[in-house]
Amino acid sequence: MYVIVVYDIEEKRVSKVCKFLRLYLNWIQNSVFEGNLTESELKKIKKELKKIIHKDYDSILIFRMKDKRYVDKEVIGIEKVELTRIF
Repeated sequence: MYVIVVYDIEEKRVSKVCKFLRLYLNWIQNSVFEGNLTESELKKIKKELKKIIHKDYDSILIFRMKDKRYVDKEVIGIEKVELTRIF
C-alpha cells in the first residue's frame, strides 16, 4: 500500500521520529514522508512511533492508499529531496 505520513512533533523528538521513518519511507519535506509499505511494516511503524511520541503533545497523520497510481502529486517549485529509500 502507498502511505503518506505527516507529523507535528515537539522539537526534542523530531530527529528521532525522522531518523526512524527514514528506515521505511522517503523523506520528501520537513515532517512529510511517503512510500510503499506492507501491512506488517505499517503495523511496526505505528507501534514504534507510539513509543517515541508523547500522545498529549504530538500528532501523526497517516494517509493510506491501495496504490500510488491513485494519488496525483503536483510539486510547485523544487522538490526538496530526491526520492530514494534509505536503509
